[in-house]
Amino acid sequence: MTWLLRRLGVSLALIWVVASVVFLAIHFVPGDPAELLLSQGGSAPDAAMVAELRTQLGLAQPLHVQYAQQMWRLLHFDLGRSMQDDSPVVDEITRRLPRTLELILAAALMAVTIGIPLGTAAAMRRGTWFDRVTSSIASLALAVPIFVVGTLMVMVFAQWLRWVPAGGFVAFTKDPVQHLVLLAMPAGAIGLGLSAVMFRMTRASVLDVMLKDYVRTARAKGVRRPRILICHVVRTALMPVITVLALYLGTLLGGTVLVEFVFNWPGLSGSLVSAVNARDYPQVVGIVLVISILFVGLNFAVDIIYGLLDPRVRR
Repeated sequence: MTWLLRRLGVSLALIWVVASVVFLAIHFVPGDPAELLLSQGGSAPDAAMVAELRTQLGLAQPLHVQYAQQMWRLLHFDLGRSMQDDSPVVDEITRRLPRTLELILAAALMAVTIGIPLGTAAAMRRGTWFDRVTSSIASLALAVPIFVVGTLMVMVFAQWLRWVPAGGFVAFTKDPVQHLVLLAMPAGAIGLGLSAVMFRMTRASVLDVMLKDYVRTARAKGVRRPRILICHVVRTALMPVITVLALYLGTLLGGTVLVEFVFNWPGLSGSLVSAVNARDYPQVVGIVLVISILFVGLNFAVDIIYGLLDPRVRR
C-alpha cells in the first residue's frame, strides 16, 4: 500500500508540473488572443475594443494572478470556457476524447493480437525463414511514416478496390456497422506501426529471457517447452513490452493529428491544433492537461501491472 501511495503522489506532482509548464508556455507564445479574435474579419481591431476584450477574458491581470485562478479552477475540475465561442472546454473534450481513445484502443488491440504472438513465435524460431520474413516486414512497417500508410490505405481500399469510404465519422449509436467500417482504416494505419514495435520488443525480450538460468534449469529438468514458454518466459518478457506499449499509447493521445486529418476523424488532436492556432488558452490548457493525466494514468497502471507480474517491484 505504501508503494502505491508513493507512486500516486508522484503522479499527482507530475500533473501539477505539466499544468504549470503548459500555462507558462502558452502565455509566452507570440500573439495577443484578444487581438487575434477581433481581427478574424481581416480588418485591424480598435485598441479600445482589444483592451476591453482582454479585461473580459482576464488577460489584463498579472500573470501570477492568472496562474492562481487557473490552478484553483483545475482543483475544482473547471477547465474554463473557450475564447472562440464561450462554450465550456469540458464539453468539447467530452465530445471528442472518446473518439480519439477509441481510435487508439483499436490500434492497441491490433498491435497486441498481432505483434506479441508473432514476436514470440519468431523468437522461438530464431534464424528460420519465419523469423527472417516477419522481422523484415516489421522493419518495413517501422520505416514507413504513418501518414504515408494512411494515404496508401485510402488509395488502395477506398479508391481502387472501393471496399470502404475514404473517411468520415458516424456515431456508433446511429449506425454501428458503418462506424466500425470507418474506424477500420485509421485504426489500421496506427496499428500497423505499433504492431511492428510490439513484434520487435517481444522478440528481443523473449530471446533475452530464454537465456536466463532458471529457463535453462527448467529445460534440464525436462519441463515441456509450452509450459516453459507460458510459465517462465512470457510472464517476465512482457514487462518491457507493456512499458513500451504504455509509452506509445500516451504519445498517440496527442499524436494522431495526421491520421485524424487524412481520414477526417473528428478527434481530440484536431481540436488541439485549432485551439493553438486561435490562441485559445483555456482550451489548449484543458486538452493538454487531459492528455497528460491520461499519460500519467497509463504509467501508473503500468506500475501496478509490474507489481502484479513481479513481486520484487512491490518490495
